[in-house]
Amino acid sequence: MRSFVRGRSSPPLSAMGVVLALGSLSWAGFSLAGATTAGAQSGGGSFSAQVQLGEQAYTTNCAACHGPDLAGGQFATTLKGPTFLAKWGEAPAGDLFRYLRTSMPPGNAGTLPDETYAALTALILNRNGGTASAALAHVPEQLAGFTLPAKPEEGARVSELGIGGISTRYPMPAGPTPPDRFANYQPVTQAMLSDPAPENWMSWRRGHNGQGYSPLAQIDTGNVGQLRLAWAQALPMGETTNEPLVRDGVLYVFGYGDQVFAFDAASGTMLWNYKRAVPEGTSLTSKKTLALYGDKIFAATSDLHLIALDARTGRQVWDVPITDKTGFRNPGGPLAADGVIMQGLTTQQPGGGLIAGFDAETGRHLWTFDTVAKAGTPGGDTWNGLPDNERRGGSVWTSGTYDAESGLALWGVAQTYDTGPLRDREPGENNDGLYTNSTLAFEPRSGRLAWHYQHMKNDQYDLDWVFDRVIGTINVGGQDHRAVITGGKEGLFDALDVATGRYLTTVDMGLQDFIIAIDPVTGDKTVDPKLVPGRDKGPVFVCPHAGGGRNWSSTSFNPQSRALFVNARDVCMEMVPAETGFLTSGVNVLYSPPADGDGNYGVLQNLDVGSGKITWEVRRRAPYDMGILSTAGGLLFTGGMDRQFIAYDQADGRELWRTGVAGIPNGSPITFSVDGRQYVAMVTGAGNPLAFGLPAAFTPEIPLPPVNGSALYVFALPEKN
Repeated sequence: MRSFVRGRSSPPLSAMGVVLALGSLSWAGFSLAGATTAGAQSGGGSFSAQVQLGEQAYTTNCAACHGPDLAGGQFATTLKGPTFLAKWGEAPAGDLFRYLRTSMPPGNAGTLPDETYAALTALILNRNGGTASAALAHVPEQLAGFTLPAKPEEGARVSELGIGGISTRYPMPAGPTPPDRFANYQPVTQAMLSDPAPENWMSWRRGHNGQGYSPLAQIDTGNVGQLRLAWAQALPMGETTNEPLVRDGVLYVFGYGDQVFAFDAASGTMLWNYKRAVPEGTSLTSKKTLALYGDKIFAATSDLHLIALDARTGRQVWDVPITDKTGFRNPGGPLAADGVIMQGLTTQQPGGGLIAGFDAETGRHLWTFDTVAKAGTPGGDTWNGLPDNERRGGSVWTSGTYDAESGLALWGVAQTYDTGPLRDREPGENNDGLYTNSTLAFEPRSGRLAWHYQHMKNDQYDLDWVFDRVIGTINVGGQDHRAVITGGKEGLFDALDVATGRYLTTVDMGLQDFIIAIDPVTGDKTVDPKLVPGRDKGPVFVCPHAGGGRNWSSTSFNPQSRALFVNARDVCMEMVPAETGFLTSGVNVLYSPPADGDGNYGVLQNLDVGSGKITWEVRRRAPYDMGILSTAGGLLFTGGMDRQFIAYDQADGRELWRTGVAGIPNGSPITFSVDGRQYVAMVTGAGNPLAFGLPAAFTPEIPLPPVNGSALYVFALPEKN
């Protein structure tokens, strides 16, 4: 189920920007047999009754522009007769339905029910001499074969009523020719994703190594103060946590309501738009990531499908379900590597989360890995004797990274939501709870688990380790190591050998107080037994809060300086006993400032992972709520709950530039270059947990905006004259 709108190559809108641009697609003869089939598939019903519904919808939504009888009006052309058919002759009915749904009403497209768009399609069909034996379907694919009457004969007189038409008395002056961003499109290769061209942002965190670092340096510490808004685009209103991708002057972004947009990355002109029709009742969620591979762009959908779109047109190539199980959500996004598209899912249902792999070319399902180990499988004996149908957790809501040298895809897994059955180890049992709070290393094509490492066993605090995995070189004990670096909400960051999973070192942000020892060889973490919560204890005070500490915000690693940039919230929790609590060990979680808090809850740090040292720290009142971008220009970009987008100096954390935006920043900022000009982009639209801020008592002066404004902002230096 799909729809698409081309931008530059699609029907042009009128100068007023509100006309239904039906004039550049074409139609052909109408098939009665097809109508009977579609009517049956739509659930039956009378075609004439559907036309009447279309008349009502037209009067409400369309007549002001197109006239009361479809013959043209003040702002739009006719929708019937020879003039209309001269331009719409011989195109499938599904295209009309798609166009209506993705373009109308102007400025608020897609807001009418699909049944209404089907009724409008039936009305236009009827007014052009078509009929059907049953109501038309409101699924584009089920309209295949439908056509309208043919174009008028060559030389036939066509005319338009109203004042919305275009006179041919004088020639139209030539306008500027926009660049064809797809003219020399080359398929995206594994090498491009592992080592992107400097001007591109090819995958989540720019490249397969997940570093969130760009080698671009046109914008630097000396000129960043001149940064200005280059262009902006409103996105569908709703949560928007996506990190855009840029490839050769085209910017791709996932919008609320399961829409994918392609924009000219230099001008903001929309090139195409895909809008998915999800089943009624589907809970819509944003997606953190998209993926490029070959000639396709891949997206996860709210109805738990994985789709492949032609990266040049937005046309759907394939569509497959990720799982046939229920009770899952899909807030993460895909990873493309070795010709495989991998996707993780999150759930609180028994059985736990999963990661699945699909062939990039065909969508064929290759493998599924259960992130909660089952009895009789490796790790299956770590659940304190629980039967398989009572094991929960292991959600995956962050995309993985890929190490081309070892050929391994690296994924993070969250905690168990069901802490009670694991808290106290039963005699003769193991209660680690694999694969919760682990890094998993897969061979993409086979799905074979090459190695795993559990960062925090038997997590009783909801302080999971599901976030970004960064691949980089660090120096530990005087020796360089290729490492995968990742951190949990505790504000601890572990480094592992990327090829084997061997533990290397840990760096502590200094936010946590319940882990009292870390084994220097294994990395095993010892929890203070006095701070293990439960309904059989009194209140327990622990830092940080279950909401982080470090949370959804992605880090950034500069491979030149080997600095890891991290932001977090300095907030603690009181874990209060309860008969039925937030955690099944019997506790509710209350927010609390630290005992020695200074009222500055936002923390930004420069970490030297190899030495375990904090190079510098910035503290601010407003919490940070978006990921981090670092560049070769010595800059670090991030933003906070106060709707400020900020640039810092990587060397010392000095603030160099800031600007306010209308909505709450989300996702992670990116940078790219088009035609030699560098840009910095970011999205707004409260959606990730950090974007909802702290309780009002903490920062009453920073309320959420009354409207969840979703938008894409793109900044650049002023152009030279």
